[in-house]
Amino acid sequence: MSKEPQLVLRSIYAFPPNRFTLGGTAYLIVKNQGNILIDCPIWDAATAEFVHRLGGVSQLILTHRGGLSEQLPKIASALNCTVVVQEQEAYLVSHSIQKTTFHHELTWEDGDRVFWTPGHSPGTCCYYHAEHNLLFTGRHLVPNKAGEPSPLKTPKTFHWKRQLQNVERLTTEFNQDSLTYIMPGANLGRLRGNKFIDQAYEKLSGLKMDSL
Repeated sequence: MSKEPQLVLRSIYAFPPNRFTLGGTAYLIVKNQGNILIDCPIWDAATAEFVHRLGGVSQLILTHRGGLSEQLPKIASALNCTVVVQEQEAYLVSHSIQKTTFHHELTWEDGDRVFWTPGHSPGTCCYYHAEHNLLFTGRHLVPNKAGEPSPLKTPKTFHWKRQLQNVERLTTEFNQDSLTYIMPGANLGRLRGNKFIDQAYEKLSGLKMDSL
């Protein structure tokens, strides 16, 4: 049985690391327009009860192929939700699952949006939650040893140069007023108990890209 998700900010919960996504962290956003699940949590009876107690989920956003658990069909069926995935990685989602694909960007009425940031994987994307000036980055940006947001090159990185270009893009697309927090999808142990990076824009704009 999994541990109960942790309330991180008002209306946002972080799930325990998921062994099916190599220790990835999934999040739940409670919204009046329908709750949003960011990536796949461990799915068991306790998780199902918790999510249903908070009103279920209307859409599940996959930030990258590594956020897609082998439990996805079970999750999508139990929640009767739509899976939102960038079109480059839509083939990874079973045809039996209802899904919405996008190319560059998909926007919600409340100002939230998901947008394509390829590099870590072909269909990597980030989800921006306007209410909290918060960016869910999956594995596009994760904490470095200093707890600052940073891209991480791995043996499975799809295209490192494109990833760096998309990190730089974030510094022009956002500013100090519009980006307060980053919630990464991995490496949260480097945040020493926290589930988010604060002063996100200042830390992101301070990255020395030529040293990465």
